[in-house]
Amino acid sequence: MISRSIMTAAAAIAFLAIPASGIAQNNSSETYRQLDLFGDVFERVRADYVEQVGDEDLIEAAINGMLTSLDPHSSYMSPKSFKDMQVQTKGEFGGLGIEVTMENGFVKVVSPIDDTPAFRAGLQSGDLITHLDEEAVQGLTLAQAVEKMRGKVGEDIKLTIRREGREPFDVTITRDNIRIRSTRWRTEGDVGYIRITSFSEQSYDGLESGMKKIKEKLGSKLKGIVLDLRNNPGGLLDQAIKISDAFLDRGEIVSTRSRRADDATRHNAKPGDLAEKLPMVVLVNGGSASASEIVAGALQDHRRAIVLGTRTFGKGSVQTIMPLSGHGAIRLTTARYYTPSGRSIQARGIEPDIEVRQAKLEDVDNAQRRREEDLRGALDNTKKPEEPAETEEKPAAEKKAPEAKPFDYQLRRALDIIAGIALYNQRVSN
Repeated sequence: MISRSIMTAAAAIAFLAIPASGIAQNNSSETYRQLDLFGDVFERVRADYVEQVGDEDLIEAAINGMLTSLDPHSSYMSPKSFKDMQVQTKGEFGGLGIEVTMENGFVKVVSPIDDTPAFRAGLQSGDLITHLDEEAVQGLTLAQAVEKMRGKVGEDIKLTIRREGREPFDVTITRDNIRIRSTRWRTEGDVGYIRITSFSEQSYDGLESGMKKIKEKLGSKLKGIVLDLRNNPGGLLDQAIKISDAFLDRGEIVSTRSRRADDATRHNAKPGDLAEKLPMVVLVNGGSASASEIVAGALQDHRRAIVLGTRTFGKGSVQTIMPLSGHGAIRLTTARYYTPSGRSIQARGIEPDIEVRQAKLEDVDNAQRRREEDLRGALDNTKKPEEPAETEEKPAAEKKAPEAKPFDYQLRRALDIIAGIALYNQRVSN
């Protein structure tokens, strides 16, 4: 419990906000004058607020207010939130399965995670959550909003969503245990398809295993790889570096720069390419953020892959988790990251090499369109030699088959590009 004197509480805030060297460099009397101001406000709230508030709650609120005023990603984590975060990075946690940030006082969806309640409910990147069980989100911190979205498995929560181009609407979602299998693989003809939904501790191992199985299945027929990072909200920096390194033989992957020049870091690739220099396409969209932007940017700058889709989210900052002994932790933005060419992605995102928006394919009614047979005097063709009518494959509509998956236009374009590159390379080699 934090129930200390006003000056002790103020000193705790000062410890977080001002390095010791900063006090020496700046006017220390002014610093303590500001701390006196905090102490005065703290005492007024304790003495005169309409309801009694615990000292611990006031101190935590003050710390969180200081951090959240800096940027949308810095925040205070209570001991419970800190523990939940540690569990989440291991790839399993409880909740709705949604990555969020704050924007203009609302909770903004960065992306829903595949095969989770939020994903199945149809939440989309860019959605704004304005109410949780009819309680307004404005006024809550991000940590408080996330805490409200968590709860017992099987319990429902009603989210009020504001989506561009639509009137606000409600979505009821049932909480569930979220177990993230962050890496999936399959083959699309002679092309390997790898999807990474987030960067957790198991992501690289999943990629390595998936690539091995793709090679075992296709062997020498393998023409290329599609790496799908759409709606990937990011995660662990070291996993993004490993996955970039998996497809790069040399060169810089990413650099980070903080306010102190001597804290800058550079991460370089080691020899070895899991895809053995085969053509690659990386799929991205507005839900691709942070660590997924690092991967896309590194492969794009080294011209190792074609980036296809739409502009990414644009989160180019690094957060460091700093545990506070017995009092949770703070998540503090400590650096910006840069792609190998020196680009800062912050608020700009990765622009794809080929912009392709997701599209629907619809059947067009051609009942009124005229054909050759309708023209006056058209030549007759009653003889149809060698017509293999008895062996012709029936139209898909007449087959008894499972319902087709939704058509993925962006993936189809990626497969076409790899097929084209493979054909060109084959002709050049011949």
